[in-house]
Amino acid sequence: MFGIVRPCRHRLGENLTGQWMAHLCGLCLSLRGDHGQFARIVTNYDGLLISVLTEAQAENAGGLRRTAGPCPLRGMRTASVAQGEGARLAAAVSLVLASAKVRDHVTDGDGLLARKPVALAARRVAAGWGAAGARGGSAVGFDTAVLVDAVDRQVGIETLAGLGTSVLTVTEPTETATAAAFAHTAILAGRPGNAEPLAEAGRMFGRLAHLLDAVEDRAADAEAGAWNPLTATGTSLAEARRLADDAVHGVRLALREVEFTDPGLAHLLLVHELRRSVDRAFGTVPTCGSHASHASHQPGQPGRPGPYGQPPQQPGPYGAPQNPYAGGGNPYAGGNPYAGGGGAPGGGAGGSGGGGGDFGGFGGFGGGPAPQPPKRRGFWAGCGMFWLLCCTCKLCCAKEYEGPWSRKKREGCCRDCDCDGCDCCCPCDGC
Repeated sequence: MFGIVRPCRHRLGENLTGQWMAHLCGLCLSLRGDHGQFARIVTNYDGLLISVLTEAQAENAGGLRRTAGPCPLRGMRTASVAQGEGARLAAAVSLVLASAKVRDHVTDGDGLLARKPVALAARRVAAGWGAAGARGGSAVGFDTAVLVDAVDRQVGIETLAGLGTSVLTVTEPTETATAAAFAHTAILAGRPGNAEPLAEAGRMFGRLAHLLDAVEDRAADAEAGAWNPLTATGTSLAEARRLADDAVHGVRLALREVEFTDPGLAHLLLVHELRRSVDRAFGTVPTCGSHASHASHQPGQPGRPGPYGQPPQQPGPYGAPQNPYAGGGNPYAGGNPYAGGGGAPGGGAGGSGGGGGDFGGFGGFGGGPAPQPPKRRGFWAGCGMFWLLCCTCKLCCAKEYEGPWSRKKREGCCRDCDCDGCDCCCPCDGC
């Protein structure tokens, strides 16, 4: 499971947690029912937003739920899960985008995919998922060709992009794909008048997903020597933050124009949780009641993150703050190695950024190098780890686990959260 929208029980509350899990399980079961057991591997947090939006607009949502049988991920309990065209559209979109992601990994020769037999098998899986997604989309009146076209154009755009190219040129295919998917939920719900504002919300969401993917993946991309949209276009992290904040604001404004029957969950996920996703990607912590939450902490204070993802400064062995980015043979010459760009979990098509290198030691003392980011798993190794995490319930119940592909630290979706028990953090007005 991957995605930028990862809420917790504390912020959702009991009612919305049940709704969110119903859509998550509904997406997973729709993938299994229409496309087989193996297709469940593409279940993702962002894909279920399609199902959430469809149900939120529906006049009569009573027929959009069913009782599902016991599942290991639910502790072998039954549950009410989402069904219908919204869940099927979410499944189709997830399959097509997962197919594109696999093809991208094959092209890059990541991990085991550098071997021809494995790459051949992965291409067949990707082709099968793409065809299945097209069939699923057609069944609910959605032409997945717009998604395939966006993925194909992405490759050409990345090839031509360079210093001076606007990063929004790179994010455009992702924006187009998500805009089409969001807009179609209005058609499925019988509210065609919502299509235009939902398309705008989808466009902003796609831009944000691509930007956050670039921010979070930049260090790993630099180590691997892979392409990254921020590094390639010379976009600073400050500019990426500005664009991300504008995208969150754009989603909020677009949703105000949408006629919902029950907006609760959609509003929380696409307004409140998107703001937290930005704070999480840039390493900032929201302050209660503060809209500009990324400005809530001042740089240089011990234990608090600096601006734009700068790591917290902790007291060193001699009482002074230790700073791995300040001198001592540091190839970044005292600067922040993340100051030029970055990426998001599970995210968009853009991938990776230029040269790696040592992150240096403790500032001013010439210490040894800081630990390097963990090396990503290959596609098939990640798939195996994903199923292991599923079967042991760690994806939903573990306090912390290692991401199956990225190897980044994750929290189980049903465990603790970062809200510190505070329920007054509302980054928007008019809630």
